[in-house]
Amino acid sequence: MIRLNGDSVSGCEGITVEELVNKQNFNKSRIAVEINGTIIPKMDYETTQIRENDVVEVVSFVGGG
Repeated sequence: MIRLNGDSVSGCEGITVEELVNKQNFNKSRIAVEINGTIIPKMDYETTQIRENDVVEVVSFVGGG
């Protein structure tokens, strides 16, 4: 189980950040991903794996005024 944006989520252990982003339907070009307090560069999404008990925060950028 992991924590994703404050919620417990199962079934994400062992997948990559890229797979998590796709599974959760996030728009990759408009987000930043942090795992356990470390921001993951977009170029590392395909190689960075989600592990048991990771705390993942996905922040979306929104325009407006």
